[in-house]
Amino acid sequence: MKTKIIAGASGLCLLALLVWAFMPAPVEVETATVSQGRFERAVQEDGKTRVRDRYMVSTPLTGRVTRIQLKPGDSVERDAVVATLWPADPALLDDRARAEQAARVGAMQASVARARANVERAAAALEQTRAELKRSETLARQGYVSPNQNETGRLNVRLREKEWESARQEENAARHELEQSRIALKQFSQTSQTSQTGQDRTQRAYAVKAPVSGKVLKIVQQSEGIVMIGTPLMELGDPTQLEVAVDILTEDAAQINRGTRVQLTNWGGPDILDGQVRLIEPAAFTKVSALGVEEQRVNAIIDITSPPEKWQALGDGFKVDVRVLVQVVESAIKVPVSALFPVGSRSALFVIEHDRAKQREVDVAARNGVDAWVQKGLTVGTRVIVYPDSKLKDGDQVKAR
Repeated sequence: MKTKIIAGASGLCLLALLVWAFMPAPVEVETATVSQGRFERAVQEDGKTRVRDRYMVSTPLTGRVTRIQLKPGDSVERDAVVATLWPADPALLDDRARAEQAARVGAMQASVARARANVERAAAALEQTRAELKRSETLARQGYVSPNQNETGRLNVRLREKEWESARQEENAARHELEQSRIALKQFSQTSQTSQTGQDRTQRAYAVKAPVSGKVLKIVQQSEGIVMIGTPLMELGDPTQLEVAVDILTEDAAQINRGTRVQLTNWGGPDILDGQVRLIEPAAFTKVSALGVEEQRVNAIIDITSPPEKWQALGDGFKVDVRVLVQVVESAIKVPVSALFPVGSRSALFVIEHDRAKQREVDVAARNGVDAWVQKGLTVGTRVIVYPDSKLKDGDQVKAR
């Protein structure tokens, strides 16, 4: 009897060893944990800074311009003399040329009137925005609106102030162009009268003045020489009034609205700058990518809303990385996108339950390059398998690496 018991026990042990030897080993997998937090989906492109309002100073007459002593970066005040021009007699002294110059003066007068209307419209918009902010602050003190709404109102006031200042600069530039056109018409009339009477006259030098206050961005005509009417001499602008221009795919632009938040990185400074989309240009263009693929793109114009002291090192034409926050969700259920795989028209993943892989379908609302926002099918703290092997099946035993 005792011998039989020992033999049976030995047989059971041998059977257990055989089962254990042929039992498949647990699959080693990489795991991650489902989390809850801020989910962001963004469009990322390379952008370039530019002066918001730049002005080209050109010659009002055909003549000889003296050497320009200004250098890029020099500051100039409005109506300061930036160049001296000695006019030359026009090649044709006829009624048609005189009428064309008179018409040009009329067009400049219309431009001044239009610029003035833009100033008044911008001032009215600024006044309205300030009034809305004042009402919002009153309601916030009473607890009826959130502080975030007040912050949005302050940003809108700053943007309206910039638009008003830009409109004023445009009006100054239009008045400057009108004055230059009148100078040309006056010079033409004097030359015409002198030619008709045959009397000599002494030429008078004309001072080319700056239309706005700012800095010299570029000198186009540095040396002395003969120039035709309308020849560019220099570019003026205010480097403290910068905007960012970035070309993005049209399918991405369709998801971006005015006021969408933007983050600016890799511009050379330690901080991430905040911005806001001011405009998506209405016309797109074709651009060939580095891979030779034709793409339809459109320019997005972004205002920098961070305090100027944070980005005072930026200048015109500087490169920045633009991240447009198309979608932001607070307290979203997030899972790494590397855990997802397609199952028909839906998405699925493997969760770990009692050391076994369990396939589970989930509802993915959106995804970025790192995380996916899951609306249904997961709870916070659940362990999931990332980069699952194609041979892994539902119910397989797994072991975390």
